[in-house]
Amino acid sequence: MTSSATRIPTTHVGSLVRPPELIDYMRRIDAGTDYDREAYRDCLSRCVGEVVAKQRDAGIDIVSDGEFGKSAWDVYVYERLGGIELRPFKNRAGLESGEFRSTDWARFPEFYKSYFAHEQEIAAPEGDWASVGTVTYTGEEAISRDIENLKAAMDAAGVTEGFLPVVAPASAFPGLIDEHYGSEAAALMGIAEALAVEYRAIVDAGLYLQVDDAVIPFWYDIMVPPATLDDYRAWAQLRIDALNHALEGIPQDRVRYHVCWGSWNGPHTNDIPLVDVLPLVFQVNAGTYLYENANPRHEHEWRVWQDVELPAGKKLAPGVISHATNVVEHPELVAERLERTGRLVGPENLLASTDCGFAQGPYVARTHETIVWAKLEAMSEGARLASEALSTV
Repeated sequence: MTSSATRIPTTHVGSLVRPPELIDYMRRIDAGTDYDREAYRDCLSRCVGEVVAKQRDAGIDIVSDGEFGKSAWDVYVYERLGGIELRPFKNRAGLESGEFRSTDWARFPEFYKSYFAHEQEIAAPEGDWASVGTVTYTGEEAISRDIENLKAAMDAAGVTEGFLPVVAPASAFPGLIDEHYGSEAAALMGIAEALAVEYRAIVDAGLYLQVDDAVIPFWYDIMVPPATLDDYRAWAQLRIDALNHALEGIPQDRVRYHVCWGSWNGPHTNDIPLVDVLPLVFQVNAGTYLYENANPRHEHEWRVWQDVELPAGKKLAPGVISHATNVVEHPELVAERLERTGRLVGPENLLASTDCGFAQGPYVARTHETIVWAKLEAMSEGARLASEALSTV
């Protein structure tokens, strides 16, 4: 890299802390109570405008709408698909127990009992989802609204690049009951075809598409043990194939693929190593891969790139800021994290990002709203320092 090299761009994973006035509307919407729809749309548009301006002021190059128009990163899609129905839970009371209980949750039951009681308020209906017919996309009005709000906010803030996060087929319905397609693979492809409508609308609007797929890494913690790594990869392969089916026809350079090990700030002792999930990640037809690299469980994995070659034409957006702590990273630490990866994969293939979203949904902020901006400012300054340091490499 020469001194004329482009600086490292800054972005983040997408979800930001919602303002109180927007949360008030979301609670009424999720509860199914009456609300003033016109006032809500005005509030949402105004809040998106404000949060995009704040991202610009914090030095973020590629911005999002904060996911302000969604009930949560994954469950929002329940409101945008037809052909599915909610059923009462059969054998479990939620993800904390039963067939979906993770090894980490089982290892630290006292911690998670307390944690889930206070840190996991998700706007999701209680029950299991079943496909009862061909899955169709019914969210055209909602996605049009989200696109319009983000583009208007970008224009007002003078920002030229933005992205909208969407859920991957694997993360949309990890426990889907199939009563229509006849096989798990066919049901996944049906979901993919429906989600593809949303994916293409975002790209056609000139925005980057970010596909969030936390379930792909997380399901290893549920399956292994007793299953093996090969068993897990076979399970995941169906879901990667479904995602690529949804991405057909979309230019790779307009797609970002984000994986994480779950946004909660718990022990994470049974997370799949990055090196073991990368063969799956690299199959996704995306131009940029976002992953956790700033927390104590995964920061050491920058060394993976000493032995793993980044595929040609691909970029990395490692997390250099943690969403799971209110400690504000020093810009020099951010720069150090970027420099060591940049020296291995090439700084021209690097973006600065966050580990995960700062808010899993409207009601749970992983980081206090005021600290979010201090963290993003530190990331932007760290990216500047890293760009200067790498310019002499």
